[in-house]
Amino acid sequence: MTEMQGAQVFAHAAPLAAVTCIGMVFEIGGSRSMVMLDPHALDTTLAHVDPVIASAGSVGSQIKMRVGGSWLIANIRSLKMVDGHDDRIAAHVDFLGEGDEEKLTGKLYKFRRGVTRYPTPGCAVYPVSTADLKQIYAADDRANIEIGTVYPTKDIRAALYVDAMLGKHFALLGSTGTGKSTAAALILHRICELSPQGHVVMIDPHGEYAAAFKGNGAIYDVGNLQMPYWLMNFEEHCEVFVTSAGSEKQIDADILAKCLLLARGKSRLGQEISKLTVDAPIPYLLSDLTNLIQLEMGKMDRAGDTAPYLRLKTKIDEIKADPRYGFMFSGMLVADTMAGFLERIFRLPGEGKPISIIDVSGVPSEITSVVVAVLSRMVFDFAIWSRGEPQRPILLVCEEAHRYIPAGSDSAGGGASSVRRILSRIAKEGRKYGVSLGLITQRPSDLAEGVLSQCGTIIAMRLNNDRDQAFVRAAMPEGARGFLDAIPALRNRECIICGEGVAIPIRVSFDALDDDKRPASDDPIFSQLWRETGGESEIIARTLKRWRSQGR
Repeated sequence: MTEMQGAQVFAHAAPLAAVTCIGMVFEIGGSRSMVMLDPHALDTTLAHVDPVIASAGSVGSQIKMRVGGSWLIANIRSLKMVDGHDDRIAAHVDFLGEGDEEKLTGKLYKFRRGVTRYPTPGCAVYPVSTADLKQIYAADDRANIEIGTVYPTKDIRAALYVDAMLGKHFALLGSTGTGKSTAAALILHRICELSPQGHVVMIDPHGEYAAAFKGNGAIYDVGNLQMPYWLMNFEEHCEVFVTSAGSEKQIDADILAKCLLLARGKSRLGQEISKLTVDAPIPYLLSDLTNLIQLEMGKMDRAGDTAPYLRLKTKIDEIKADPRYGFMFSGMLVADTMAGFLERIFRLPGEGKPISIIDVSGVPSEITSVVVAVLSRMVFDFAIWSRGEPQRPILLVCEEAHRYIPAGSDSAGGGASSVRRILSRIAKEGRKYGVSLGLITQRPSDLAEGVLSQCGTIIAMRLNNDRDQAFVRAAMPEGARGFLDAIPALRNRECIICGEGVAIPIRVSFDALDDDKRPASDDPIFSQLWRETGGESEIIARTLKRWRSQGR
């Protein structure tokens, strides 16, 4: 049946009810179907006191239809005029779920996802009301956090089911300036309030979140992180110490593997382990490592054979002498402090501060990826090796995720290869071991392929880039496509949420956060700041002092 024929059928159908009925079902096709809307009926709803009914018939709004003793709820994906009939609007819809109909009042209750029985063509279509939305979006008795209000209402609360969201990972996406950092802080604050003895680790590449969690979180940066270098596995050692490329890289790596294993074996802890591996987190002295490299170099017959040993020894000596690397390669970090480090970083116990903010903005850019890799791998390895113990699930939140899990294959030099590998593995396998991953990014199209699809809940704020929009659309379930069309039109602090963390896809206006809980991510106000003057010499002097000393 063509749209023209459908319009003629519509014209001969029973007259539309003056207020409630706004159209009829025209075509049914599984999850995606078509309804015909009457623009005159829609005009009568515009002045309705209920803002939800007033927005009936717009893209992204919901409609309902009665089938037996149930109300079916559908979302409008797209609209277009029927050719030759300016009094008929064709709307493609996606079915979201169904609820029971109360016999006396006709109200909807007990909403659930999925459709048991589809309507037939000719079935009347009605606008959804605020009362309906309250039933649709009402949180059930599962653990949940409220993060805002359902658009376009002012009083229907939007909730995220915490166990479903964290159990299958989540992603928060949005272009710069849309309120993404504040939204991330809001969600994490709500999780911390729900679970004050939780275990959350957040990688903060710009130093934004320390201000937001100074009251209920533990803040770590290069001044107090004290991350021992010997926690690195062999792959991470290679990224820091091996500077060559091509065939020379493999030669240098083989030498490093042999000497590193010997250095780990020299410690008392290493001697107690019968089958020691090069990846085992056993303390060792950097001086032992360089002495072993020197010793091996002395066994070479020709001077040309000593080049790999000299490269390794020189690089290790450089890092030992560079104060910027002191947070990780200090001589103070040789003792077996691994238990204390894990207690601090993983908040075991949390002591009312369930979140660790790891500020890596002061970490030298050459090893930032390695530091993130070590922290991420510690989370995953702890979960694996603690099987059989009372479970302590950990949430790892990665801001600017596209920096660490970039699209494309790992390069030969692979500056981000180890961090990409471990985060990709957490995305695929983490939930089996009680590790949840939260990815925050402004460029989802730059993420490694498949990582976003591993996130069971997607929270999408405004995305200005067409490629990013297409990437998110491909990762979202079919029933959410109508909501996705609204992504470019979202206002700041608004989002579309779909997936495991919500009953059905919803558009949400985030709650406002108190100033002391907001991240330090506000854009500079040029028109105001450029009117201020005075003290420039002192500003430059203080800045240069910090700059030259690499202090923070």
